[in-house]
Amino acid sequence: MAKREKKGKSKSSAGYNQKIGEDFLVQNAQKEGVLETASGLQYKIIEEEDGQKPSEFDTVLIHQRALLLNGTILEDTYRQNKADDVKIEELIEGLQEGLLMMNKGSRYKFWVPSDLGWGRKGTSNKIPPFAVLAFDIRLVDILT
Repeated sequence: MAKREKKGKSKSSAGYNQKIGEDFLVQNAQKEGVLETASGLQYKIIEEEDGQKPSEFDTVLIHQRALLLNGTILEDTYRQNKADDVKIEELIEGLQEGLLMMNKGSRYKFWVPSDLGWGRKGTSNKIPPFAVLAFDIRLVDILT
């Protein structure tokens, strides 16, 4: 009988993504200027303005750069030079929480744990299971 070769974890496996994400968040939390909310959302204030804060039912105009931890860009409105208008209540939980902390005109970086994002399922081929996501967001305007 032939021996079965043990398969190593694939870099795209859910377990691998979960471990990498957890390790990243532990290390990131120790960096200067990185804060963490009770839910586990990590953020860093890049620019703070005195503008109004949005409510959970507002539509906002934002510039965003969304990345996987490996640097893969998911979206970059800065590069396209066209901000997105989005309804806060339709965003992933981590971005909802983050945007509600921001004042109009401010720019924050967010690191969204998988349980505040797309979780164990991910999204088709774009976002893998248990992915921690990094966002660079400027709250340009509050539309409603």
